[in-house]
Amino acid sequence: MKLLDGKVVLITGASRGIGKSIAEECVNQGATVAFSYLSSEERAKALEAELSANGGTVKGFKSDASQFDQAQELVDQVIEAFGTVDVLINNAGITRDTLLMRMSEQQWDEVMNTNLKSAFNLTKAVQRPMLKARKGSIINMSSVVGVSGNAGQANYAASKAGMIGFSKSVAQELGSRNIRCNAIAPGFIETEMTESLDQKVVDEWRASIPLKRGGQPKDVADLAVFLGSDMSAYITGQTINVCGGMLM
Repeated sequence: MKLLDGKVVLITGASRGIGKSIAEECVNQGATVAFSYLSSEERAKALEAELSANGGTVKGFKSDASQFDQAQELVDQVIEAFGTVDVLINNAGITRDTLLMRMSEQQWDEVMNTNLKSAFNLTKAVQRPMLKARKGSIINMSSVVGVSGNAGQANYAASKAGMIGFSKSVAQELGSRNIRCNAIAPGFIETEMTESLDQKVVDEWRASIPLKRGGQPKDVADLAVFLGSDMSAYITGQTINVCGGMLM
């Protein structure tokens, strides 16, 4: 038996990077996967086809997680298609990095809306079906930057720190109904986004990490699978760093 057999998993922002890897591992572990995407329909359709070809049940939905009404509509569509939502993974996120003195209101608002407000929107939307089922797992993608802060990322760090506080509060509110909520805080994960970085910068980062390597998207995906499964039935309100020892 696979870890997510019989579970319906909804992932926001899953067409590339960590989100894509989470979708892949959830399918590998037997889940039915619904994922949302905003801009790249071509990439989303390719992912849908790829995972379906391997025998998985996968469907992409175009939706802006930062919009309250669209989030509710997304959950309604997933329930109509698959009957329920057992696991929600709030993965949608963006960066608009710059020093605070140069940061515009728009750059602040865009990051807050996409990274933090989207988690509120989707959690609010899945709360009712999960309460009705008296079970569920909500996983919020934070960051080590949300734990430690980082110069030039005041907006991103604030949004990811907010995810941690939000997760702990949701865990306290919904725990009595057997609904769990945890946060994952990835460190330096090597994705398509990091490929454009200067190799010297990447090597310096790797050297500063106790495990002496960057993380892979699968390192994060494996934890997401665990937290979505019944193996983590007594874990809630926690923030788990996936960072190779960058933060201790």
